[in-house]
Amino acid sequence: MPGFRHLIPAPTSLRHLASPLLVACVALLSACTTPTTTVSGPFNVVPAPDAPAPTAQQKAAQEELVKMVALQDRLSKVSAPLLINNADLCKTYARNLLGFTAQNKYSYPGIYADAAQAALGYGEQMQVSGVLPGSGAARAGLRKGDGLLAAEGKPLPAGPKAEGPFAAIVGPLASKSASLNMTIARDGQQQDLKIPVTRACAFRVALGNADNINAYSDGARIMLTRGMVNAAQNDEGIAFVIAREMAHNILDHARSQRTAGTAGSIIDSLGAVQPDVSMLTGAAGIKAMPQELDVQADTLAIYLLARAGYNVDNAARFWQRLATQVPATVANGYTALHPGTNSRMAAINRAVTDVRAKQAAKKPLKP
Repeated sequence: MPGFRHLIPAPTSLRHLASPLLVACVALLSACTTPTTTVSGPFNVVPAPDAPAPTAQQKAAQEELVKMVALQDRLSKVSAPLLINNADLCKTYARNLLGFTAQNKYSYPGIYADAAQAALGYGEQMQVSGVLPGSGAARAGLRKGDGLLAAEGKPLPAGPKAEGPFAAIVGPLASKSASLNMTIARDGQQQDLKIPVTRACAFRVALGNADNINAYSDGARIMLTRGMVNAAQNDEGIAFVIAREMAHNILDHARSQRTAGTAGSIIDSLGAVQPDVSMLTGAAGIKAMPQELDVQADTLAIYLLARAGYNVDNAARFWQRLATQVPATVANGYTALHPGTNSRMAAINRAVTDVRAKQAAKKPLKP
């Protein structure tokens, strides 16, 4: 992840839909809330009754942004148990995190800044754009839309290019303790929250604004295209895809295949509100995954899924259906990058059998 390590990405990523706030800390503490004084601010903005009606272009931008945010929220919900329940299997990729994302209207380019204010209620101040379910932030009661006013008593920046300075303040403060005291604005009231950290796999799971049916991982990030989310059909299918890409990251396959840079470029591009999809010609420069590496990823993915509470019995059927829907002949489709379907199905079935046997024997779920 570029920029501040385990924090908000550097300002160059402001065109992207979401920026994870992963704060390195030490241990877990309980949360508390303390309402205090009234605060003013443009949080959850509602247009004035006499505000002019949006133009067709503005309305289209608002609708597009709302759809993208909804899909990103869905990915966050599905990925949460995978990231949190598998910290011990993520090895060097496990981190302590607060578990929320922060943005303001300037996190979006051009016309989308006004769309973010009109449709999402974003203003000058940094606000919570998402909370990872099951994280310290969720347990502390942090909510989407909360205005972020101060951390450990230090005022937090607002306005254009606030994300970088925001990270520069929050990061050092949070790294020194097991929790972070934050002052927020909610429903016109100022409130103090103590946010404990949560140990989790520090992989950013993002939406790719493209209709090809694919998913990418670069060792630090995971991206599912809009086409893949639709093809997955339900949250269980989305979980199957995220778990496989997690497994590839944990096993350092992007590094060993020397595809991290190429995959990273695709993730950077497709994460933009207005992506450059011209690079998605042919295989987009990504080599097909060798059969033996795919088998390793499928095996580990089944354990990741089972530990997160997902039904692994349906995994083989899902991947077989997807391989039929998007065969290897489809350029820049998932099967083209993972062509070893038969060996993958065999590995998945073996892993499911092993997981069910360990569950019946009440043994630890580790491959």
